[in-house]
Amino acid sequence: MEKNWRFVWQQNIYWASCEPCTASVFWTQVRNAQVNWKIGTRRAIIKAVREGLPLDEWTLRSDYQQWCMEQLAKPRAGEKFALKPEPLRLLQWGEELKTSLPGFVYGVKEFALVPRLDKDGNPKLDTNGQPIMYRRRKQENVVHLSGLFMSDYDHLPFDPRELYEKTLRPGYPWKTRLAHLTSSGEGLRLVSEWNREIGGNIADQQYLQSLELGMLNVIGTTGKHVTDNSCVNCDKFSFCPREEDLLFVDEDKLFNY
Repeated sequence: MEKNWRFVWQQNIYWASCEPCTASVFWTQVRNAQVNWKIGTRRAIIKAVREGLPLDEWTLRSDYQQWCMEQLAKPRAGEKFALKPEPLRLLQWGEELKTSLPGFVYGVKEFALVPRLDKDGNPKLDTNGQPIMYRRRKQENVVHLSGLFMSDYDHLPFDPRELYEKTLRPGYPWKTRLAHLTSSGEGLRLVSEWNREIGGNIADQQYLQSLELGMLNVIGTTGKHVTDNSCVNCDKFSFCPREEDLLFVDEDKLFNY
């Protein structure tokens, strides 16, 4: 069994425990057929809606139709959903496909064990009457940081690969451990080594990295800044990419602390 890991992963963003992500876990997830299908489907939907292409490929699917029925059955939200045109419904479904992906927390090596709580805030108990423990993704539960930080530039108005190429220039101050396209296909996610010589915290280095890459004030295709400022949090969740979207993996340094 592998013992080396540097960061953790979650089966889903909502309730799963944060567990060690070894190299084998990482490669199993990025090569997973469901991960590949969800990302590919979301991208195809975005492209079809944007270009006004036929949508029957998805609207006739039984899983999509079942999902629509579930949305319509929700109190209040169902009334709003009923007013949405089909393209917007499909985009929402694609977004939910993304949020159902597993993911990684690159900034943290270990979270503390805490009890699972019920809706009233009381610990859930197992069959022996003992609290059910798990590693919850929350900043106050961080035990050990990884020395890595993540930057996310999404909905870029140019090919994301062009941004990655900037990290290959001589004198670039950070060592990239992982680079991949985001699930939309329009963004770049960078996982970098914290630079001891630069110092400061994650937020400081992310700011300087964006400055170095010329990304501080870039407006994306959605009309918003492309830089995801929530990445300053070490417990930021990063949705799993598919293998074909990986631009670079430093397999030694990414998994070995």
